Parts: sequence; C-alpha cells; structure tokens
Amino acid sequence: MNANKTVATKEGTVKFFNRTKGFGFITSNDSEEEIFVHKSNLIDKIRKSDKVTFQIEKSDRGLIATEVRRIKKNK
Repeated sequence: MNANKTVATKEGTVKFFNRTKGFGFITSNDSEEEIFVHKSNLIDKIRKSDKVTFQIEKSDRGLIATEVRRIKKNK
C-alpha cells in the first residue's frame, strides 16, 4: 500500500475482521464511517466488537486504519 499523510487519531469499534484473510473494517465513533484495516497495521490482535484506537491514512485505494490498538478494559 502506498500510504501517505496521517489524517487523525480516532476511536471506533471493529465491525468485522477475518483473521484468515487478514483484513476487516472499523466503524469510527465520530462519523459512523467504515474504515478498512489490514493485519499489517495492527499493534494488538483484534476481533469483532473490540473497541479500538487508530489513525486514518489516505492511500491510493482510499482510507485505511493504521496503528490499531485495542482499548483494554479496566477491571
């Protein structure tokens, strides 16, 4: 991927993630927009319904989530 300039840091929820294929989508909390995520951009392992923080970058193919981190629950 030819990613360039970082747009912003966001929070959202993993809508879908296929571990076998290595990609999925995150729904942004502030815009309800679905952002593509690839396994190469994960800091933590994620699964459906996880709350995450991420950055959005523009690529030749559209917006992608990078620096994806799962928000850990306080116990």
